[in-house]
Amino acid sequence: MNNIRNFCIIAHIDHGKSTLADRLLEYTKTVSEKDLQAQVLDSMDLERERGITIKSKAIQMQYNYNGENYILNLIDTPGHVDFSYEVSRSIAACEGALLIVDATQGIQAQTISNLYQAVDNDLVIIPILNKMDMDSAMPEEVEDQIIDLIGCRRSEIIRASGRTGLGIEEILESIVELVPPPTGEPEAPLQALIFDSVFNSFRGIIAYFKIINGEISKGDAVKFVNTGKQYDADEVGILGLGLIPRDTVKTGDVGYIISGIKSSREVKVGDTITHVKSPCSEAIAGFEEVKPMVFAGVYPIDTDDYEDLRASMEKLQLNDASLTFQPESSVALGFGFRCGFLGLLHMEIIQERLDREFDMDVITTVPNVPYLAYTKKGDVVEVNNPSSLPDVGVLETVEEPYIRAQIITKSDFIGNIMTLCLGKRGELVKQHYLTTDRVEIEFDMPLAEIVFDFYDKLKSISKGYASFDYHTTGFRPSKLVKLDILLNGESVDALSTLTHVDNAYNLGKRMCEKLKELIPRQQFDVAIQAAIGAKVISRETVKAVRKDVTAKCYGGDISRKRKLLEKQKKGKKRMKQVGNVEVPQKAFLAVLKLD
Repeated sequence: MNNIRNFCIIAHIDHGKSTLADRLLEYTKTVSEKDLQAQVLDSMDLERERGITIKSKAIQMQYNYNGENYILNLIDTPGHVDFSYEVSRSIAACEGALLIVDATQGIQAQTISNLYQAVDNDLVIIPILNKMDMDSAMPEEVEDQIIDLIGCRRSEIIRASGRTGLGIEEILESIVELVPPPTGEPEAPLQALIFDSVFNSFRGIIAYFKIINGEISKGDAVKFVNTGKQYDADEVGILGLGLIPRDTVKTGDVGYIISGIKSSREVKVGDTITHVKSPCSEAIAGFEEVKPMVFAGVYPIDTDDYEDLRASMEKLQLNDASLTFQPESSVALGFGFRCGFLGLLHMEIIQERLDREFDMDVITTVPNVPYLAYTKKGDVVEVNNPSSLPDVGVLETVEEPYIRAQIITKSDFIGNIMTLCLGKRGELVKQHYLTTDRVEIEFDMPLAEIVFDFYDKLKSISKGYASFDYHTTGFRPSKLVKLDILLNGESVDALSTLTHVDNAYNLGKRMCEKLKELIPRQQFDVAIQAAIGAKVISRETVKAVRKDVTAKCYGGDISRKRKLLEKQKKGKKRMKQVGNVEVPQKAFLAVLKLD
């Protein structure tokens, strides 16, 4: 055990951690030259194209230092705020962390929030300044920021470059010298922490774990503590570039278990594995059920594809247990699913994967967040869909989720960012200067306000310099109303939204104007109305296509013309009663993308 080192890499999105991991694998000859490619650990095409890590990856490296062989277990974590729970479990499985900061960008929000988690878990932090080969690197300034943040000495910061391989040897030596070996009782009952799982179509779910106490052997009967399910360990082993089977995985090691599990719901990240015969006395602390924070309806464009969409969703869920879905139907869009996502990036990735891996064309409705509605009888209803909000008559209060947002930016953009956050119903908590020209601002804000377009606006007003991170802080009472869109008095369920009273009038007006442009003219007038309950707050009318029925009257008495116009009016009225308004697909998409 003394020669094992478990460490993870934490960094903000796009600070070069996957590239640096490539150099570590190359230097320790874990990956042969023919297998070497950029971002070895990012297995999805999507991850490579966008240059982001979506799923944690683990790999074992062998390193010879001063004539001794060491086993280095590296866990590469995602850098985006949506996946912060996965990062927290990966951190819990390690004794050390490489804190990577981009020398051209400095410290950013996600770096700080992941660093706090690492410090809470008593990890040894090794600060690394990456991208030193860039012309725009500012090593002195960024080193000052790191020293302010973690209180280390300047000599402890390693200058490195994932592209050129600068500083890689120094990093490996620091890992061996500074990161402590795992502590645990080899003789104690088995206690292993699951930090990730993947789906293999031949072998079922493969769970990755780190053994805290005890050991696990092939053929053992094991139990997953939080789900209470029991399995036989068909195969256990360690993680190289592929899976390497072993008869026994011992204390402190990182490995995998295959036991023919078919459903991703049975393997939860953060769960504890123990033996059935002599179980451990308690589960490893820190386990949480991952809760979706953004909900949206996903519908196939062609209604015949509903069953194919269901099959695609089930396959996706095997690879990504944090995706939840349940069937729902809508008058306008037909049959589909109400899906729960971790955040907007997660939602975008799922849409992209449905398109690429399963060739599914889907429409996604307006994303919304979960609300809690309290009725006058004292019942609590969780509202994920505007249509499930109880009637105004029985509704007592509605609570919405709030977040603590942390924004780090250059001081030039403070005014604009403050205006944006206050406009989104934010409350300033604190403002703290990290250096003379970098400032950290914290706001309490409703989650619903950042779901829509907050991130894009933040990036554009700060010219890309602001970084953003958040964590949820619970629910607060709020004045929410259900905004309905009516066409000729008929409500269109796919367009109804839950919104704050202050935003309702503007949103209703904009939706009506947008629909007026996009709904084609009919043979009769179409009234487009936005309403809260029975009160109409905005109206637009799409004028009828009219035939000039008086064209054949050359002169003559006015009563002849009036008779023809009256006759036409009656026809239009009858048509309006039986005719229904077709809302074109592009009108839905345009309203859903309202900026």
